[in-house]
Amino acid sequence: MDIHTLLGSLEGSGLATRIRDSLFIFPLLESIHVIGLTLVFGTILILDLRLLGVASTGRSVQRIASEILTWTWAAFAVTAGTGVLMFITNAAVYYDNVFFRAKAALLVLAGVNMVAFEFTGRRTMHTWDRARSAPPAARAAAVLSLIIWVAVIVAGRMIGFTTSRAAGVTPPPADVNFEDLFGAPADSGNAPAAPSPGK
Repeated sequence: MDIHTLLGSLEGSGLATRIRDSLFIFPLLESIHVIGLTLVFGTILILDLRLLGVASTGRSVQRIASEILTWTWAAFAVTAGTGVLMFITNAAVYYDNVFFRAKAALLVLAGVNMVAFEFTGRRTMHTWDRARSAPPAARAAAVLSLIIWVAVIVAGRMIGFTTSRAAGVTPPPADVNFEDLFGAPADSGNAPAAPSPGK
């Protein structure tokens, strides 16, 4: 099975059809997705600014991380889940969208950056936990993290702008006018009179 066959199967699934045909489900998923992404970025921002020595410099880095990373992972799980549900409604179009691919690549890069931090700055955190700012390697990871997540948000917004009408939309016929759309006769002034009873 090639990728486009798989994507077609996802789009044709009962779940995708239900979401696509509902007036409320997709907007609800999109709203939850945006809220989740806001929480992911907001909690990461708190930690990154602490690593850079910009905010919360009087607090332990380890304590801040332990307090917020549970929220980060929970919000990420919600964001990923709603993202998958939105993806299956228009899978082929999303898959071919350059901004979707860029967002996916950026998320992978964010993961790589996090792993790199775990093997560099975090291993020595006990030595600088209460310092005003982190060592250079940890600060570099924080800067890169902020850049990546801002780019994720921008790419995500561009996906919405470039795919919202990319599939499943049939343009109206050229001869449709507003009177037709609202049910009024197109030429009510010249309509023939109804015949009188008995004629």
